[in-house]
Amino acid sequence: MKKVLNYLTPVLCVIALAFSVAAFSKACSDKVQLTSDNNNNIVAPSTPAGQPVDLTFAAEKSLPSVVHIKYVQNSRIQTVEVQTDPFSDFFSDPFGGFFGRGQGNGGSQQRRIQTPKREATGSGVIISDDGYIVTNNHVVAGADELTVTLNDNREFSARIIGTDETTDLALIKIDGKKLPAITIASSEDLKVGEWVLAVGNPLGLTNTVTAGIVSAKARRLGANGVEAFIQTDAAINAGNSGGALVNSRGELVGINAMLYSQTGSYSGYGFAIPTTIMTKVVDDLKKYGTVQRAFIGIQGLDVKTYVDQQKAQGNEVDLGTMEGIYVGKVQDGGAAAAAGIESGDVIIGADGQKVSSFPELQEIVARKRPGDKMTIEYLHNKKKKKETVELKNEQGNTRVVQNRDIDILGGNFRAITDKQKKELGISYGIEVIKVDRGRLQQAGINKGFIIQRVNDEAIKDIDDLQKEVRKASTGKDPVLYIQGIYPTGKKAYFAVSLEE
Repeated sequence: MKKVLNYLTPVLCVIALAFSVAAFSKACSDKVQLTSDNNNNIVAPSTPAGQPVDLTFAAEKSLPSVVHIKYVQNSRIQTVEVQTDPFSDFFSDPFGGFFGRGQGNGGSQQRRIQTPKREATGSGVIISDDGYIVTNNHVVAGADELTVTLNDNREFSARIIGTDETTDLALIKIDGKKLPAITIASSEDLKVGEWVLAVGNPLGLTNTVTAGIVSAKARRLGANGVEAFIQTDAAINAGNSGGALVNSRGELVGINAMLYSQTGSYSGYGFAIPTTIMTKVVDDLKKYGTVQRAFIGIQGLDVKTYVDQQKAQGNEVDLGTMEGIYVGKVQDGGAAAAAGIESGDVIIGADGQKVSSFPELQEIVARKRPGDKMTIEYLHNKKKKKETVELKNEQGNTRVVQNRDIDILGGNFRAITDKQKKELGISYGIEVIKVDRGRLQQAGINKGFIIQRVNDEAIKDIDDLQKEVRKASTGKDPVLYIQGIYPTGKKAYFAVSLEE
């Protein structure tokens, strides 16, 4: 018997090993086997629960769609206000105080300086084969030149189609054909704990991939006006901004925007703008040139935050739930007011989705345009109610908001001369040198008037005026409140409407 066992043991081990190898080979082949969708596009297989995730397919599929962006802002002359050192000024110019040289307000003076040329880099994602690229607003804002380098090292000059500071998104365009556009998935389907890749160009290193999981969704950091960030522990560093956050199938689920760090370098978590917000912003920038943003017309905060605040003041509160949005104030004439929602109510759902926090509500509303309908579920005196509201823009109507240009004013402008500054005792402003048919003429502003402030912002050059026109045209109050002075020294104040 002992001899039989001595012969059988090696044989059984070989058989067991053969079965193990066969099983392992089958598992590996199942793991890497690719499938096709209805359009014959290759897609990654789903990985059984508990199995290691192979992210090589996702990296290979997404890398060609992520680009390197070089930002250049040329040197320029700027007028700045600097504090004067009375002793330094006396020894360098002992008569300056008598003859008014370097005059300013309260020990300050205006000086013209030349700013250095600025260069920076970031990332972007090709979303269409004809050259549209999504990135962050902070990657391209203020750029004089943008150079895009593809994964295959081809270079293109890019132009800005539109930007949105509120979501920190921008759309740029390069002239190309049959470019490797990424597949866009809905971030709504993303689950906490799901594997993701951050693809970009961090720290000057091109074509870089880092892996992690979705740590949380609908995070709010207070950095942008509209936030519902995807939080991930995939390493994100400087240069990753504007790059892709992709799922295990290599599909775009977010645009990497920022990291949370005490040092400025990666220390655990990064944040991406979800594609549910990105897709709407991109569509609006293409169609209208500016984002058509919808509002419910409430001010509020998360229920837990409100309850904690009340407890800290010694008040006991029972709202009937600890999840949702506590409505602190309802805007007159807004969508919520029209639907009968009142201060003290708690919003718990929108369009059939549960709402636990303000960022979750923001993400749903951010997909809408003024005039769209939305169903809101809320608690009034702890009783559930449901209403359909018509969302409005910030100006309180459902019209398309136009991003106005300086041309709407119907005038030509130039920076004032040193002679004008000296004669009028002013340090900045732009002169109206021609008035055509437009808003200036309608308001009664004539040639020779010097614009100094618009909506309480100093106007030192034409770019400052352009900025205020664009901001006011898309804001709650589309009016320019202009302050200035005529060549005679007479000061004047005008209100210039930008509405149709």
